[in-house]
Amino acid sequence: MPELVVEGLGAGDARALLEAAVPGGLDEQVLERLVAETRGNPLALQELPRGLTPAELAGGFGLLDAQALSGRIEQSFARRVQSLPPETQRLLLIAAAEAVGDGAVVARAADQLAIDIDAVNAAEDAGLIEFGPRVRFRHPLVRTASYRAATPHERRQVHEALAAAVDSERDPDRRAWHRAHAAAGPDESVAAELERSASRACARGGRAAGAAFLEQAAQLTPGAAQRGARALAAAQLKFDAGAYNAAEHLLAVAATSPLEEVDHARAERLRALIAFARSGGGDSALLLSAAAKHLEPLDPELARETHLDALLAAARSGRFLTDEVVVAAAAAAARGAGQQARAIDLMLAAVVARMADGYEPAVPTMARALAAFRAEGFSRENLAWWWLACQLAMDMWDNDGCEEIASGLGRATRERGGLLILPFALNYCAAHQVFRAQFGLAEELLHEAESITAATRNLPPADFTVLLNAWRGDQERTDALRTAIIEAGAARGEGFAVQVAEWSAAVLHNGLGDYAKAQTAAENASAYDGLGFAPWVLPELIEAAVRNGDRPAAQAAFERLAERSRTSTKDWARGVEAAARALLSDESEAEEFYVEAVEQLGRSGILVLHARAQLTYGEWLRRERRRVDARVQLKAAHTAFATMGATGFADRARRELLATGETVRKRTDDTRDDLTPQEAQIARLASSRLTNPEIAAQLYLSPRTVEYHLRKVFQKLEISSRKELAAALPGSKSVLASV
Repeated sequence: MPELVVEGLGAGDARALLEAAVPGGLDEQVLERLVAETRGNPLALQELPRGLTPAELAGGFGLLDAQALSGRIEQSFARRVQSLPPETQRLLLIAAAEAVGDGAVVARAADQLAIDIDAVNAAEDAGLIEFGPRVRFRHPLVRTASYRAATPHERRQVHEALAAAVDSERDPDRRAWHRAHAAAGPDESVAAELERSASRACARGGRAAGAAFLEQAAQLTPGAAQRGARALAAAQLKFDAGAYNAAEHLLAVAATSPLEEVDHARAERLRALIAFARSGGGDSALLLSAAAKHLEPLDPELARETHLDALLAAARSGRFLTDEVVVAAAAAAARGAGQQARAIDLMLAAVVARMADGYEPAVPTMARALAAFRAEGFSRENLAWWWLACQLAMDMWDNDGCEEIASGLGRATRERGGLLILPFALNYCAAHQVFRAQFGLAEELLHEAESITAATRNLPPADFTVLLNAWRGDQERTDALRTAIIEAGAARGEGFAVQVAEWSAAVLHNGLGDYAKAQTAAENASAYDGLGFAPWVLPELIEAAVRNGDRPAAQAAFERLAERSRTSTKDWARGVEAAARALLSDESEAEEFYVEAVEQLGRSGILVLHARAQLTYGEWLRRERRRVDARVQLKAAHTAFATMGATGFADRARRELLATGETVRKRTDDTRDDLTPQEAQIARLASSRLTNPEIAAQLYLSPRTVEYHLRKVFQKLEISSRKELAAALPGSKSVLASV
């Protein structure tokens, strides 16, 4: 999200506004202190003096209270509310309790309480409220002050009147909410109504609203057993909405109730899921596995889902994985094998086979699971496991399939407001843009993922920003990110993040020609056979080991790679295997494999690897003293790397070209101002003919903000219309519109 820091007024303007708000003048010391303490906040400058007596304004003694500024402003409003006639105060209380500001409902509730609607005039004359079809308070703190000033009994009376005033057919949920706040104690009829409202809210996709209804229902439930069940259901919805602390509080409420055994097991599962969400690894896989075992005799389907959760946590744990989790999941998958298999059950069988039996024996099962998952599509029930689908697709050399899954997951989570899962989808989409040499697009997606994670204050995914910086050849930034990721990942027990960091370091050092460091990083990244890593990490290890003179290590890595690539007909698999064979072959056979690698990777669409194949082929040709042929490959590689911004590999290609006697000009920097990630993202969406409101909805912005950014884009790109955007931007296809 774009950030706009709203500064306070300058000292001169603040003094002028304050003096205008206090006729008759102020003590100079009081004036200076008010200006300093309000920090130029216009509302505070106008409202604070109204809550102070002349004596306090004269000497400033009333300013010694060290409470927060918003609290002091609210107190000022509270004093102004309390100075109104009692009937006006009650009418303000009704308006404050009616959350959506429906003037007709407020009027009907006032009539229920025998309050003359004309009582609002005094509040309007005081500038605190505007009454019409929509009721508008001058400031949210006026509403807060009005509500807090009332006694609990007065609030219950008002909510009861509002419940009667709301149309139960058109708005049953608002009626239920007011009835809940009108209840003086447990009331099963109100609790049941709230439970129905929660179901309606969840059906609309409003998990957070459903959680609020169910939490209130639990509080009003007389029976201990039913109260516990509702608290547990509310806790699950709070977790789905990302409110982990609230979920744990409700789990504690449920734990004090006489739950059924199956509910105890579900509570155990939810605690483990919260632990996983907070750590990304650690012992959460073991906790989930234990919960799954508890569920097996009580709810076999949920038990298998929980075993899959445990395997997901185990895959994120990576090198910190324990075999116990896989063994338990394998037993559960075997018990459910004879039943009607859901896509989730097939995914469980596939991940178990991959982790327990190794790669080649698991391929048929993995293929069936992926086909079933993709046929089922994205639903609220299966979103949590699509990360595993991405990893299995990578394992099977299906780069296009993984990209399609990540883009689809991005669309699905955007539509549902799934801000917990969306950053994962954006990160994977960004990685695929790196592979396609669209570094700018990758940066935009990573920037959005980072912004969402910061806004929701949730654990960030294993961030591919480090990989992007590695491909760009930015050693300082890559090293800093690598160190931070490894420290945090090791502390949390999240081996996947550690592997991403080490893989990125291998890419960086291979580009810079520091092959000893590249080999060490690649060996660290490939030490654990994580899902989806081998196709990317093993080629880095093979090249680094060959260049470093460690042929046995290169040969061992090749054998691991060939085990996977020989079962695939994908261009990516065939090209990577050919490139590795070329590096390990003698002079008489190498060229055949180099040519095959360039051709296959050229068809794969993975442009960074295609350029790498051209580079290694050109390097081999130069060492064979075929300088003219070498220049063809090295020029193509240098141009590709320089265009995509892979400076490390571009410099490596440039050095090789110079060694052939070729003169290589350095690329000049574009003198035009760079677009920010936000501007570039908006520009690409606009170039795909989306309107400002459509762009705003997709990026969680306002149309006015989109318009503001587009004006800046036009200035920087020196264009005057949206029609010119496609030509002015690097790359005409808008990938962002698909995620």
